[in-house]
Amino acid sequence: VVDKARLTRHIRHALQNRAQITLGELVDTQPLQHGLAELVAYLQLGAETFNAVVDEETPDPIRWQALSSDGQTITRSARLPRVIFMR
Repeated sequence: VVDKARLTRHIRHALQNRAQITLGELVDTQPLQHGLAELVAYLQLGAETFNAVVDEETPDPIRWQALSSDGQTITRSARLPRVIFMR
């Protein structure tokens, strides 16, 4: 279960000291704990709760760690247009 309240606090905290932050920067400072589901939650918050813009011209690879079926740590990734959260 993705804790959207935690993600909201993370975004708000990041925007206290700056006017904008990218989704990639947010994930770099607080890695995804729930993989793709958490990434989708960030996108929902960008659309519903925060002022966010999408820069279609700039790809932003997002990476996170996951466990494979045999228990090995693997890196997953998604390539999205840059999402920028703003105050």
